[in-house]
Amino acid sequence: MKHAYRAFALAAVLALPTTALAQTPPTANHRALAAGYKALTMCSALHTAREAGATRTMASVEANELIGIYPELQPLVAAMTVEMAGDVVSVDWDETAPARVAIHTPGRGCVIQPIGYVVGSAPMRAAQTRRASAPALPTGQAQGDVAALDAAVAQAFGGGFGAGSNTTGVVVLQNGRIVAEKYADGFGPNTPQRTWSVAKSLAGTLIGAAVQRGEIDVKAPAVIANWQGQGDPRGAITLESLMRMASGLTSDTAGNRTDALYFGGTTVDEQAPGWPLLARVGSTYRYANNDTLLATLAVAPTFAAHPPAELFDRLGMIHTFAETDWRGNYILSSQVWTTARDLARFGQLYVQDGVWEGERILPENWRTFVSTPSGPQPPSGAFGYGATFWLMNRSSGVPADAFAAFGNRGQYVVIVPSSKVVIVRRGEDPTGKGFDVAAFARDVLAALD
Repeated sequence: MKHAYRAFALAAVLALPTTALAQTPPTANHRALAAGYKALTMCSALHTAREAGATRTMASVEANELIGIYPELQPLVAAMTVEMAGDVVSVDWDETAPARVAIHTPGRGCVIQPIGYVVGSAPMRAAQTRRASAPALPTGQAQGDVAALDAAVAQAFGGGFGAGSNTTGVVVLQNGRIVAEKYADGFGPNTPQRTWSVAKSLAGTLIGAAVQRGEIDVKAPAVIANWQGQGDPRGAITLESLMRMASGLTSDTAGNRTDALYFGGTTVDEQAPGWPLLARVGSTYRYANNDTLLATLAVAPTFAAHPPAELFDRLGMIHTFAETDWRGNYILSSQVWTTARDLARFGQLYVQDGVWEGERILPENWRTFVSTPSGPQPPSGAFGYGATFWLMNRSSGVPADAFAAFGNRGQYVVIVPSSKVVIVRRGEDPTGKGFDVAAFARDVLAALD
């Protein structure tokens, strides 16, 4: 009951406009959120790097992942101290309450514990056995203007596609081979970073794999326990409408902030299913983390036999870690840590129309399904929307079939099947310092033409 009350109170605080939060002294729940942000980020960054064979330092995480974050959290996060004890990361936030705690489990990444959790009060999760190695992606010389390609990549690291942006890694595949790769100091081929909303496209891919196995029908209503009561109109929400951000549900804040879940210790099954239906299913586009969380919750029964790690390992994405809440629900709207090379493999699966090493992983025409704007579209902006993927059909100089996975702080995976090209850009862009991915993709593709 205490945890439920705290989750409700935290959600209420987060519903306030950012300006109101900035002008109001931080509440206890607000400080707890900041401590959770720091504990989980530090835990995931350091421990996934160690598992992947790379090295990160606290100073590096402070200077990249923990700079330029939400303005209402930045001063609180900057002032808080991290303590590490093996797989447990703690951050104090109150003189009388327990520290916020994130716990690492091998193969699974880190989990933020609920507010009030005391270390040792719950059993640790079992480690997840992962594939030990995978064949390296082949390398080769670009077909096109190599100098122009190198110049575009250098420009990405020099702020040329966004003043103040912070590019940490770029990988370009052409015909399945790495033709360009570069990293910032402190990052490298085996350095996982948080995907943020690129995870939504990973979730869509996991759904596609379940469809290929005959376990899921995206046209059918999403089976959510809370919606099964007689007369509940949400029972008509289909899995496809969730994938297309067209559920008709409302959600907290602007739809893309789910802080109480991501850092506060609320769980997916507590937060995501409770929002009311405000529009006819399939009639309105509204970008919302909750739609992806609900889609993942609907297919969760398939994860017992086929967890996300199974697909990642099959693709050689052995440095990819899908994190959960403390009850074990996957947070596939944001909480995945992975490398630029692993994301290049993910993009290559779509260039190959869902076939990997001769095996069909995704249904035939799944690529067309996720990259077709058959649902309601964003009313403005530079990009359209498919099913868990953004569409670049509004971007001048980019082929019409280009589509992409986008994530906060500058995470991009651009897939261009007609050119057999995948462009991965990793970043830690501060709030308000965007990266022009369409311009970058245009220049890279022009060099490869």
